[in-house]
Amino acid sequence: MRSTPCLLATLVFLAFGGPARAAEPSRPPIVVFLADDLGRAECSPYGGREIPTPNMARLAADGMTFTHAFVASPSCAPSRAALLTGLDPMRNGAMLNHARPRAGLKTWPAYFHDLGYEVVSFGKTAHYNQVIGYGFDLASHYRYHEDDCVDAAVAWLTSRQSARPLCLLVGTNWPHVPWPDPAAGDSAGGKLPPNLVDTPATRKARARYAAAVARADRDLGLVYDAARKHLGAETLFVFSSDHGAQFPFGKWNGYDVGIRTPLIVAWRGRVAPGSTSDAIVSWIDLLPTCLEAAGSSPPPAISGRSFLGVLRGKRAAHRDAVFVTHSADGNMNRYPLRAVRTRRWKYIRNLDPTAEHHTHIDRGRAGSDGREYWDSWVEAARTDPAAAATVRRYHHRPAEELYDLAADPWELSNLVADPSHAATLARLRTDLDAWMAAQGDEGLATERALRNRQTPPRAAR
Repeated sequence: MRSTPCLLATLVFLAFGGPARAAEPSRPPIVVFLADDLGRAECSPYGGREIPTPNMARLAADGMTFTHAFVASPSCAPSRAALLTGLDPMRNGAMLNHARPRAGLKTWPAYFHDLGYEVVSFGKTAHYNQVIGYGFDLASHYRYHEDDCVDAAVAWLTSRQSARPLCLLVGTNWPHVPWPDPAAGDSAGGKLPPNLVDTPATRKARARYAAAVARADRDLGLVYDAARKHLGAETLFVFSSDHGAQFPFGKWNGYDVGIRTPLIVAWRGRVAPGSTSDAIVSWIDLLPTCLEAAGSSPPPAISGRSFLGVLRGKRAAHRDAVFVTHSADGNMNRYPLRAVRTRRWKYIRNLDPTAEHHTHIDRGRAGSDGREYWDSWVEAARTDPAAAATVRRYHHRPAEELYDLAADPWELSNLVADPSHAATLARLRTDLDAWMAAQGDEGLATERALRNRQTPPRAAR
């Protein structure tokens, strides 16, 4: 029997219960897994060889690895608030560590509630108990180093009975300090990063950090497997870290080891497996990207922009630059800066260069924060000129720093005074000035106002 246009129209009408219409946008399950203080360089998809991270490698084989992903701030609360609001720290109000976004801002859960999602958080997704104020349907295991959070997330997912699409955020506490003790006598082998002082205590600390990274990788594998088993192979899965590791020049700093983060996204049938992108993306872009993947139009008023086109292979580029802020962590880690990072160049403006730079590392608790190796640096500096230069550079920063990242990826040679780079310096100064003006950021005046109204933080960072 020949089909006729009338018959075809009738079949469409019966199949859909009414007139033919465009397909509804899909609402895929979305899982975001966040590590805490994980350095990008230590991850095997980024060339790390000293620490086995097989689950990161497995995820990279299934999805897209971003080589130029950055956070909005190298400090826990501002970084996570930027993720959950899609707004730069100055715009959402969470400049200081332990600060919360301004009341009344629309945040991640509300955006996904509008799409009919159940939105759930396990572990450190926001900054510890601040997660309670974000409006998740369920927020659990958010206390400092509540390390059964991942097992709890997997158990909850296993027993979940709901037809609603799920957006699940899981945050492991690893590799945030305190790091686990390595095996007796264990210490890091191989060549240490050139911004560290090579002492036995440093190598022992690196071994402890490696053990913590391995725990983060184990947690990633558990969540990835559970997501695929219980939500389906077409789950949109995102993995990243809130900033770099707690070593000198990492966390609380504007250098790449503090702000450049691992980012791997797997989405079967939509993201090419084993692919790599060098598009410049920021943590503020993750919210609009996930929203667009869920069929929504990303809100134009936020700072972030969707890079779904990059994920789908339709675009190669995203941003020309990212901008970064750091303020303070109570009375600790107080060294305010602003920075702009392009593909090749980094410009850092230290807002209070007459002050000394200090962090938990040199002023914290022995055995937890870094004093056990920092003190060995100070001792080495008595007789070793290279160690003395590193300690001096840690404490004293110039008003401006300029780095050619293609030639100097560890940012060891400040080119501010080099006349051959004067044009680049002037351009980046102008770019940063314009961005700060658009944010309403008055630099040191803004920092002093923040300091006057801050409250002392709790012990957890």
